[in-house]
Amino acid sequence: MAEDGLRIGGLSPGLAVVLNGEDRREGSQRSRLVSYCDDFGDQSVERTLEHIFDLPYKTINQLTCPVNTGVVRSIIKNHFRKYHVDLGSGRDVNGDGVCTTADGCGSQVVGIEESSICGDIRITKPSLLLESHALFSSVRANACVWKGRWMYEVTLESSGVQQLGWATLSCPFSDHKGVGDADDSYAYDGKRVCKWNKGAEAYGQSWVVGDVIGCCIDSDHDEISFYRNGVSLGVAFRGIRKMVPGLGYHPAVSLSQGECCELNFGAYPFKYPVDGFLPIQSPPKVNSFAVHLLCCFSRLLELQHEARVGFGSVEKFRRLKRFASFKELYHPVSQGVSEELFSSLDIETGSAAYIARGPLLSFFLEAFKVHPPHDYTNLDRIIDCFLEIQDSRILFEHLILALSSACKTAVWVLSDFPYSGSYIYLALACHLLRREELMILWWKSADFEYIFEGFLSRKSPNKQDLQSLMPSVWWPGSCEDLSSDSSMVLTTTALSEAINMVEEKHRDLCCLVMQFIPPGDPPQLPGSVFKTFLQNLLLKNRGADRNLPPPGVSSNCVLVSLYTVILHLLSEASTLRGICGWMKSCGANSELDVGFLHRGGQQSFSVGLLLKNDPHRVDFSRLGGSYGHLAKSHPTNDEQEEEVIRWEEGCMDDEDSRVTHFGRLQPCCCSSYDSDFAKISKHPIRYMAKSARGHCSSIQERSAHVAAECSAENLNDEIEDKPGTSDQSESQFDFRPMQQMRIIPPRDINLSPATLKEEELLDAMLLLYHLGVAPNFKQASSYIARQSQSIALLEETDKQIREKANGEQAKRLKEARSVYREEVMDCVRHCAWYRISLFSRWKQRGMYAACMWIVQLLLILSKWDSIFIYVPEYYLETLVDSFHVLRKSDPPFVHPAIFMKQGLASFVTFAVTHFNDPRISSAELKDLLLQSISVLVQYKEFLAVFEHNEAAIQRMPKALLSAFDNRSWVPVTNILVRLCKGSSFGSSKRGESSSSVVFQKLLRDACVQDEELFSAFLNRLFNTLSWSMTEFSVSIREMQENYQVVEFQQRKCSVIFDLSCNLARVLEFCTHEIPQAFLSGADTNLRRLTELIVFILNQLTSSVDPEFLDLSIRRPGQSPEKVNGGMILGPLAGIILNLLDARQEADCGDHNDIVNIFASMDCAETVLRGFYLLEYNWAGLVKGVDDISKLKQLETLSSLLICQKESQEFEGMVCAGESNSDDNICCICYACEANAQFVPCSHSSCFGCITRHLLNCQRCFFCNATVTEVVRTEAEAANTA
Repeated sequence: MAEDGLRIGGLSPGLAVVLNGEDRREGSQRSRLVSYCDDFGDQSVERTLEHIFDLPYKTINQLTCPVNTGVVRSIIKNHFRKYHVDLGSGRDVNGDGVCTTADGCGSQVVGIEESSICGDIRITKPSLLLESHALFSSVRANACVWKGRWMYEVTLESSGVQQLGWATLSCPFSDHKGVGDADDSYAYDGKRVCKWNKGAEAYGQSWVVGDVIGCCIDSDHDEISFYRNGVSLGVAFRGIRKMVPGLGYHPAVSLSQGECCELNFGAYPFKYPVDGFLPIQSPPKVNSFAVHLLCCFSRLLELQHEARVGFGSVEKFRRLKRFASFKELYHPVSQGVSEELFSSLDIETGSAAYIARGPLLSFFLEAFKVHPPHDYTNLDRIIDCFLEIQDSRILFEHLILALSSACKTAVWVLSDFPYSGSYIYLALACHLLRREELMILWWKSADFEYIFEGFLSRKSPNKQDLQSLMPSVWWPGSCEDLSSDSSMVLTTTALSEAINMVEEKHRDLCCLVMQFIPPGDPPQLPGSVFKTFLQNLLLKNRGADRNLPPPGVSSNCVLVSLYTVILHLLSEASTLRGICGWMKSCGANSELDVGFLHRGGQQSFSVGLLLKNDPHRVDFSRLGGSYGHLAKSHPTNDEQEEEVIRWEEGCMDDEDSRVTHFGRLQPCCCSSYDSDFAKISKHPIRYMAKSARGHCSSIQERSAHVAAECSAENLNDEIEDKPGTSDQSESQFDFRPMQQMRIIPPRDINLSPATLKEEELLDAMLLLYHLGVAPNFKQASSYIARQSQSIALLEETDKQIREKANGEQAKRLKEARSVYREEVMDCVRHCAWYRISLFSRWKQRGMYAACMWIVQLLLILSKWDSIFIYVPEYYLETLVDSFHVLRKSDPPFVHPAIFMKQGLASFVTFAVTHFNDPRISSAELKDLLLQSISVLVQYKEFLAVFEHNEAAIQRMPKALLSAFDNRSWVPVTNILVRLCKGSSFGSSKRGESSSSVVFQKLLRDACVQDEELFSAFLNRLFNTLSWSMTEFSVSIREMQENYQVVEFQQRKCSVIFDLSCNLARVLEFCTHEIPQAFLSGADTNLRRLTELIVFILNQLTSSVDPEFLDLSIRRPGQSPEKVNGGMILGPLAGIILNLLDARQEADCGDHNDIVNIFASMDCAETVLRGFYLLEYNWAGLVKGVDDISKLKQLETLSSLLICQKESQEFEGMVCAGESNSDDNICCICYACEANAQFVPCSHSSCFGCITRHLLNCQRCFFCNATVTEVVRTEAEAANTA
């Protein structure tokens, strides 16, 4: 611009430049003539004013007085309105084609027809914000259209089932039917991605929170169409019925329970107006006048810019009195324009909201500049000018609300990166709210918290949005062009930077609120307003974690944004230094240069956070039960609530392995990384693309002071990672304090409960993670699983296409491949989005530090029963969830070898100590800890931590055995199997990486030392394995009867079969390590074991053929070599061989006779002569020479059994003729003598049957009487003696 119009006829920069620049503007229809005569200097001020107000040349006569506000307002009234005759025009509300029902005051504002409400719809805000409190609610507007082209907009505050569209008065609303469920009723539903007119058809795109849906009706062409964020979804309905005046189509919506949306019929400017379609409610008539006045203000500001461009020439003309300077004109012109603007708004009711959301917002954005560097100078001039007028307060209120609303609906645009999304609106809001006057204005508004939530909103993309953001997708092994890899790296890096920009502005805004001191007496400390907002938000979202959240909960993105802000405040110290400097003067911890989570040294926590009956926490379950129950059973007092627990960091760890911020070993979140991980950090996104089938965010610069405090040496340059945003100067992007902030002397400070404390922020952060962040990570995990499955299917399809390239089958395969490819691309994009938005590097460090802090806190609190039971469950849930999120991060946060060793070894201590803690009432939480142990012991690096953990060594073996019950047997079994791998028959590897010789010995010692515990465990193991095999057999029969393998039943069979195999492996371990439990003493255990083996083999041989068995237990993608019947036969063979080996090593006379007990079964041939043991093909399962030689022992046992069986048959024939009396035979097993009696009922049976029965039931199996004692008969007692 500086060069395009420097001279007109030889004139230097000045009025000629401005006029020339204005002539280039589009839409300027008037011709302007610039006189270069000698009297130009006498009229330069007049000509400048003509340019500012867009008036023809020489409209303004020579002024006889200096330019002041009165002169300017006179020009506007006498000349400006005269030459802009369209300023007062506007379409009549009841224009042709639309009819509005007037309310009781005679106003014809388009709104909700309250008489049409069906269900329970509540208007929560004056701006037609609707929320459904019934299962299904419907409502119509009080206006209808029958001719012309009309539209209205719906802004989604939730993204569930909503039906948006048009309906006539004849459309009936009920509890189950709404818009689109009848004739002359048409709707779009983005949750189910369909359109409705008496039925559903596929249409449109899925919608997300923050979407703006344009509902358009073209009565001239009988069509209805919908738009999503200004993008057409196509014509939804054609040939709709013609209507007559007064009986047209009404805007109408139906909402399911908890759904919320905002309707705009034209009361505010549309966010995405559609060409040719008019709002149902016309804009205020003053709108055009306001637009033109704000354009005049813009031209006034441009004078300053042009003056800067040609400073020397402008100064020359100003000294010659031939050019009016910007400073001379700015104040009177700006004041005159502002006064005229505000006086015009007073004339028309409701016009202020429309002007603020439309022309004024655009004017501020244009002055501020959308992309940095922002023009703070001009913006401050405008603010100062407006604030001088008292009537401007209402306009600023609406402007702040408009900025908040814009943050909700702002979309991510690739071409605008990194200044995309809600960045510009947040940047403008932050600058406005640095004015204490405007901050007070916002704080006093009734919608303060609603607006705050809007600022914290961050819109998530749907499938189509991600396609536009990431047009090229690449994943490991893909056949895509290699350029797609580089393209995706670039786009994800840009998206990461854009998200960082928005997150930084979220932090700036929250810091301003924290810094704000609300007016009042006595004065409050900074932070009280933010604390109140935080508490109210948490109170409002108490049910957000339910499957069906109650109405009124916040959008998930608000919870995530607030969590991110607090995590940064607690982890990174740079922001806290600027906000909380006042804490130093109050005697608080002065080490604010280090983030709270990284501070180390002495830690403290207020017990009152757990014990007090705070409204936003009372409804959440505690470890010991509900708060109401605990308050009655374990009441607390005021003295306890005021207690503060203090401890030294790492005090719960062993001294040799203690990891602290000031010790010899620092936590890996603050220490230097290995060189390999420095390389990963150098190119994080590229690493993701080649190792994890996804992408993650770029790594930013690390805060230097945190590294200096927490590490013995600085981090490498490649992995510095402070959440910075750009290369702009500090003055533009760093946090700046509020202007005109009050400084309160310490003696005047009211240290009330409203004071914001770091421990409270930590408590709130954990709850926000539980409510908002955890569901996102769960969704991300689902996409990762789908991605892996889809990639496997795609690769399998490619393989089949290569093998069968012709024919109809090849065509179907190619169609299937296209579907799988689209699924993979969608999953890759979603995984990339979640990693970028939720899991940047600094967030990983903060999460790691938070895990360390919480696990130490829980270990400390566990020492006091009365406090520990009051700990909210979400503390533990958040700890476990974030721990595993970090563990599974890809690329890894740190090397697995140090992930737990350097900071989170305490997690093992807590898990093994509390997975069966009776103080924890929730069985789900105990299972959560058990499952964590089950996962960790799979990996060699993590198992080593268990083997060196004193608590795990002392407590875990016995605790695992006692925890094997009806509920927890699955995770306990998995843990035992993984600890005992490598010692079983048919194992592919001896001493597998996830096996533990240490814990095998500990388990053996626990079983030997505590016989009662082991007996109870063995009984439950027998019962569980018998049940699982019964379930497996029933499921197999169901599939056989249907002559097909149903996916659900196959999955069920596969799961039950895996569990049965694991149980059998545990039983095999018992026979290997504790054979005396089966061979010594009573033969009850050996008989039960034998019966169980026979039962399993009978189920396998009698109910299913081998091929169908293998087909039933294999999941898609599993090979026959890895999943087959040998998985259950191997441990059965191992059990028999273990007992045979133990029998040979000891004196046979002192042990139960294995051969005799097996022979006493009715199915000896099934056991050893059938297909499954002797004739099974063990080649694919048995690898070692020792296992092959052991198979010969089965043949030897088979021979002994045959001989024993023949001998028993011969003895039976001999004894058959001697006596037919069976009076003394046990009526349960019909094999042994009835040599024992129940007391007191005296019913008799054999001692073996009675002993087995009493393991599970203490009642007589004849009369159901309670058994107090079992006595043997005299003959049996004599024989025993």
